[in-house]
Amino acid sequence: MENNLTLGMTAPDFTANSTFGPVKLSDYKGKWLVFFSHPGDFTPVCTSEFIAFAQVYQQFKDINTELLGLSIDSNPSHLAWVNSIYEVSGIEIPFPIVADRIGDIAREYGMIAPDVSNTTTVRSVFIIDPEQKIRAILTYPITNGRNIPEIYRLVTALQTTDAEHVLTPANWKPGNPVLVPPPNTYEQLMERKENAEELGLICNDWYWCFKQQ
Repeated sequence: MENNLTLGMTAPDFTANSTFGPVKLSDYKGKWLVFFSHPGDFTPVCTSEFIAFAQVYQQFKDINTELLGLSIDSNPSHLAWVNSIYEVSGIEIPFPIVADRIGDIAREYGMIAPDVSNTTTVRSVFIIDPEQKIRAILTYPITNGRNIPEIYRLVTALQTTDAEHVLTPANWKPGNPVLVPPPNTYEQLMERKENAEELGLICNDWYWCFKQQ
């Protein structure tokens, strides 16, 4: 990858043309954003992904989250492709696709893997919070489509940990019990061991405690 973006960094701003007109990353401040790249228009895996994203777009909006796609294709190509998707499937793509013909944005975000291809992006996903901080980075190969429910689950997990100051265990789904951070002092450890029920906790051990949302 050609970038050095890591979790916690401010996502680089940019201005570009898209299927919805000019767009800036900073337009999304105050919302969560799933910013993702795809290898190319008029390709089967990408088409399946965009249809899958479109089908759950309202679910993302319901949790204050927007979607933004990108590839190194021209805006006319993007427009022709989304029109083709509509004609074939009856599904409209309700979010913008950025035209990054020169690849400047893709390179800045590390969406190009030179050992795979210098001319197309891999399937990168950046989950960006309302303060424009990068909270998660996922990278899928060109050959395999993304699991859209997992991306949605991860956004909801991040929102839950932020709002409730908790942790989420493996395979967590919204509505499942969450984990509480381990105690920082011996006094807190003993309080948890002796008063777990009063604290609303279900503990397997002093460092491993759940609570119901």
